Amino acid sequence: MLELSTEATRLAGILLLAAITIESGGWYLTRIARGHVPATDFQRAFARAGHGHAGMFVTLGLITAILTDATTLDGFAAWVARSGVPVAAIVMPAGFFFCSMGPGRTSPNKLIWLVWIGAAILAAGLATLGVGLLAA
Repeated sequence: MLELSTEATRLAGILLLAAITIESGGWYLTRIARGHVPATDFQRAFARAGHGHAGMFVTLGLITAILTDATTLDGFAAWVARSGVPVAAIVMPAGFFFCSMGPGRTSPNKLIWLVWIGAAILAAGLATLGVGLLAA
């Protein structure tokens, strides 16, 4: 029987509950697609990108939460390996959503930097976990 650490179990539970919020984002996307919410082509594209990244990163975050238990990482390194992807699941989609907000917007505002911060957090988490798994 697979026995997960308290950290992995707790994070997995949070991520599964977070998936419900992503589901509500899908409902919002259907409202945009049906024309019930006015949006430019740019806003539609960024809404899809934010939603898709959130869903994929939450799923990947479940995997990284569990795989971190298979390493010898501890302390901050274990936290980065376990939490990098889930944090990116918040930060990167927030960048897509917030930089495209506002009536008639056709290009990103300055909050696009959240996308790049999320990408850096994602890379740090994946690299830390990958090295931790190779060294285990």
